[in-house]
Amino acid sequence: MTLTIFAIVLLGVMALGAPIAFALLASGVALMIYLDIFDSVIIAQNLIKGADSFPLLAVPFFILAGELMNAGGISKRIVNLAMALFGHIRGGLGYVAILGSVLFAGLSGSAVADTAALGAILIPMMVKSGYNRNRSTGLIAAGGIIAPIIPPSIPMIIFGVTSGVSITKLFMAGIVPGLLIAVGLIVIWWWLVRKDNMQVFPRKSGKEIVKATREAIWALLLPVIIVAGLRGGIFTPTEAGVIAAFYALFVGLVIYRELKIQVLYKVLVAAAKMTSTVLFLVAAAMVSAWLITVADLPSLLTGLLEPLIESPLALMLIITLLVIALGTAMDMVPLILILTPVLMPLVNLAGIDPVYFGVVFVVAGCIGLLTPPVGTVLNVACSVGKITLVDILKGIWPFLLVEIVVLILLILFPSLVTVPLEWFT
Repeated sequence: MTLTIFAIVLLGVMALGAPIAFALLASGVALMIYLDIFDSVIIAQNLIKGADSFPLLAVPFFILAGELMNAGGISKRIVNLAMALFGHIRGGLGYVAILGSVLFAGLSGSAVADTAALGAILIPMMVKSGYNRNRSTGLIAAGGIIAPIIPPSIPMIIFGVTSGVSITKLFMAGIVPGLLIAVGLIVIWWWLVRKDNMQVFPRKSGKEIVKATREAIWALLLPVIIVAGLRGGIFTPTEAGVIAAFYALFVGLVIYRELKIQVLYKVLVAAAKMTSTVLFLVAAAMVSAWLITVADLPSLLTGLLEPLIESPLALMLIITLLVIALGTAMDMVPLILILTPVLMPLVNLAGIDPVYFGVVFVVAGCIGLLTPPVGTVLNVACSVGKITLVDILKGIWPFLLVEIVVLILLILFPSLVTVPLEWFT
């Protein structure tokens, strides 16, 4: 009964149009009333405890770093470098978009931010060059979800804090899956555009490529610094966020000189707004998480899925289907906050590597970002590409199919995650 009450109240309040954070609070209060333990002090304590976490400090710093990069000209130089390398190939702007997605992913960790920044630059260029608008926008959106997989990743931070799994290991474990998605997108893009008639840009000379590389080198150094620092144990993920924000500020103000002091206030406000949204969700989820523990919901779920504990593969498939299904109606962060406390005991009982599980969970949740009705990245791409939801669905399905294939491969072959993780860590 407790599981039913929690689900009905959560989904009911969301259906009324309330923000998910308030739906989480409402479901927590409903459980407290049902269990006859309602206490406003407990709610307040859990709200404070939810946001009072040192690892969570990485979230505002990486969000700020992403905003500073867009305002400071770093994003533009990454696109210029990709154009110099691939602009002369048939469908070259598509390869630019995929490479740009990978490089952007190593800078901000936000799918929405990367999709908006890359789409604003590339979609007008692609349409002007004769590319199909629906397909181009779909590619940008599909590439955008690489950001929460390759480090630094904001969803990985949230998952690590919620589950108690090492954030550094989650970061390292996400590198290969993110690159696999990029390779899959390259292959399907080549197949789709091999016979299309579109503008091909002139091949850049060696000097122009060197110049583009030199201008982008400061942007390219940041993900290298973060990964090397985390792998070497030089700094924690939270400290990596501070370094990323300071680095982006320094490069924008001193090196590129495109980040003006008068713009800095707007950048800080934008980062603060996004941070407040994420952290309030985390705080509200702590109330629900506490009630989930008190009501012993993990044991109820374990009882339902007990026959699958002896078969980790079947359990992973069922959980992945659950995550994708809920991801069609819920954004990534609340999905992690709601399901992680319930599923982790089950995962541990089945003997599944928690880091591997975290990566598969995040990849499955990312696919939810591309599926209606919520589909946050899908909606952002529609706005940037100036097309309807129906139009983008026509263009994105081949790329979405490739990403689902990669997800299936990760489930069938856990070594794709665990073996590179051993090397990186």
